[in-house]
Amino acid sequence: MGELKRTLVIDIPVPEGTNVILGHTHFIKSVEDLYEALITSSTSIRFGIGFVEASGARLVRSDGNDEELIKLAEEVALKIGAGHTFVIYLRNAWPINVLNAIKNVQEVCRIYTATANPVQVIVAETNQGRAVLGVVDGFTPVGVEDDAAKKERREFLRRIGYKR
Repeated sequence: MGELKRTLVIDIPVPEGTNVILGHTHFIKSVEDLYEALITSSTSIRFGIGFVEASGARLVRSDGNDEELIKLAEEVALKIGAGHTFVIYLRNAWPINVLNAIKNVQEVCRIYTATANPVQVIVAETNQGRAVLGVVDGFTPVGVEDDAAKKERREFLRRIGYKR
């Protein structure tokens, strides 16, 4: 019978100007399919993918078009170490630009988070391996928005081009 050895909180770096997407998939082919989903989403996107292989050679597989982001995705995937977890770092694109394409990759089971906020991954470790229990995305709220904050939110979305 399996036994819980420990629970870990793993801090995930999110460098200035990047976003990170963490998810779960089920097949080594995912690395190439995620690459295709990302590269076809934008002509200016820069990204790195790290994927934790859960059987066979049990390697961190990687791909992308930005060496710095590929290396970061590999390091983070290895640090998380939970089978079939994938890590994508993005530049020159927002998660909103690629999430539907990623979700439509046949092997993708779930997305844990897509953010530019500080991230912590809660990982359980057993005698068999590791599993992602969840993520902490950003910080705890400090209140409820008032009319001024609503106005600021609406203006921000228009300023960055997501609303007219």
